[in-house]
Amino acid sequence: MCLTGVDYFSTLGYQPGIAALAAGLLSPWATLALVLFTLLGALPVYWRVAAESPHGEGSVGMLERLLKGWNAKLTVLVLLGFAATDFMITITLSAADASAHLIANPLTPAWLNHPVILTLALIALLGGVFLLGFREAIGVAVLLVVLYLGLSMLVIGVAGYQLIAHPELWQHWSQAIALRYPSATEIALAATLVFPKLALGLSGFETGVAVMPQVQGATGDTEAEPLGRIRNTRKLLLSAALIMSVFLLASSLVTTLLIPAQEFQPGGAANGRALAYLAHTYLGPGLATVYDLSTILILWFAGASAMAGLLNLVPRYLPRYGMAPEWTRIPRPLVLFFTGVAFVVTVLFEASVDAQGSAYATGVLALMTSAAFAVWITLWHRRDWITALGFGGITLVFIYTWVMNILERSTGLWIALLFIMATLVVSIISRASRAFELRVSEVHFDEEAQRFIAQGWGELRLIANHRERGSIFEYSAKEQEMHLDAHLPGQGTLLFLEITVLDPSEFSSQVRVTGVRVGPYRVLRTQSSSVPNAIAAILLYLRDQTNTRPHVYLEWGDQSPFQQALRFLFWGEGDIPTLTHEILRRAEPDASRRPVVHVGG
Repeated sequence: MCLTGVDYFSTLGYQPGIAALAAGLLSPWATLALVLFTLLGALPVYWRVAAESPHGEGSVGMLERLLKGWNAKLTVLVLLGFAATDFMITITLSAADASAHLIANPLTPAWLNHPVILTLALIALLGGVFLLGFREAIGVAVLLVVLYLGLSMLVIGVAGYQLIAHPELWQHWSQAIALRYPSATEIALAATLVFPKLALGLSGFETGVAVMPQVQGATGDTEAEPLGRIRNTRKLLLSAALIMSVFLLASSLVTTLLIPAQEFQPGGAANGRALAYLAHTYLGPGLATVYDLSTILILWFAGASAMAGLLNLVPRYLPRYGMAPEWTRIPRPLVLFFTGVAFVVTVLFEASVDAQGSAYATGVLALMTSAAFAVWITLWHRRDWITALGFGGITLVFIYTWVMNILERSTGLWIALLFIMATLVVSIISRASRAFELRVSEVHFDEEAQRFIAQGWGELRLIANHRERGSIFEYSAKEQEMHLDAHLPGQGTLLFLEITVLDPSEFSSQVRVTGVRVGPYRVLRTQSSSVPNAIAAILLYLRDQTNTRPHVYLEWGDQSPFQQALRFLFWGEGDIPTLTHEILRRAEPDASRRPVVHVGG
């Protein structure tokens, strides 16, 4: 909970100030709307997400299962782009805000007034913690959350005492609201309209389900049904939401009533640091500096939950899609890579909190909207109409909130689109560069297929055939064609090889070969994500089983090289002879042991 909380709870550092700027006198009412939506909207959504994706896949994994083929892959890549926006900006924005708090403290020496350098140092320190290990990061998170929430409670408690001691502050606030909003309906409408601007207070749920693999389960948990882990994750989400709701409401109330409105404006003493302002006003410089330090530390370490989310999502999808190198499955190189990206983002935005805020909100809301949509569509497919109707309404609220944020601050969408474009471009280039890998994790022949091999004599000769009807006439005609076009000899063991492409978007697959007799002809049939890769894997398997070099006979295609390349990359076919030979050449550098490819036509 604390690893999630360093992201979620750290928003107390700036959320009350954002609420006061956006809603003014109505800040507590707008915050109440945010809290109600958190408990009645976001929490039920992620309660369901935890059950549907108990291994940390989150809403991305749910949508991947609901969609198929390239549609699923494209959806996942776009969501990963939004996730990268959310998590990377969490790292850079939180570090930048920690730097701002440090520089704003009156005891900070002037030589530290270099926000970019200070932010880069904090990011490097965060990366160093993760290089030490994940458990060390969790231990630091627990310490910081306990310290920060304890001191925040002290600040809010002292501020609450001031409200009790000065009841006229309540009266002035109530009268000012009554003058501007005479009815409860007007208050509710105004609070609802301003609610999307407070959406940063919803952050933390996605990382809550992303860290599920670290949540302890029960003794009877299985990989398919980790019921204990799901139950404990739901406790985590509920606890975090309840704690945050209390702090949000209390902090919004005391900051709105005790801090002059002009201090919330840009350049004001409470801008982006409302609770710190109250600490310096009522606790004295010593305790206020301790509170500043705790705020700085938790804001700095807020990037820890984001880093944990990235370390969970990227290895789970991109290497499996062939859209990232295999080293991205290893945490430490990934930590260095993400730290480097955070450096670049910080320099580009000059460690500005305001410049990064819109991108952060856009990324957070995109992921939460996708989660609500995934839950709704899952319930709809299960024909749970009543529950689906309720989650459909929650999805519409998320969409409204997301759209209003984009309309209010469109720069966030453009930044998110840059991350999405970078994700797509890097993924496609990586997929293309890895296309000539063998891409087959296992080859398995059934009993009949093994019998074909055992009964063979001489050299093994395979004719690749694109099955139409699978009749005796089809195989007879194909054999005669290969005799004429590819100079197929008459001696040796002749087998036909037929490969059906199932899902070309999958990068690697298992090849399970079935032996079938069609009259006098023996046929090996299988399914794969790519024809050339499957042919190469089967040839290498036969070589190892028989200690002889098998031969395969193929035909030239009749499309342009560009069309063939696209067909191979996206549909698993293409210029099969050339591609098969190239895959074999890379898989077996020794030409004397390499299976032989013959081409005719």
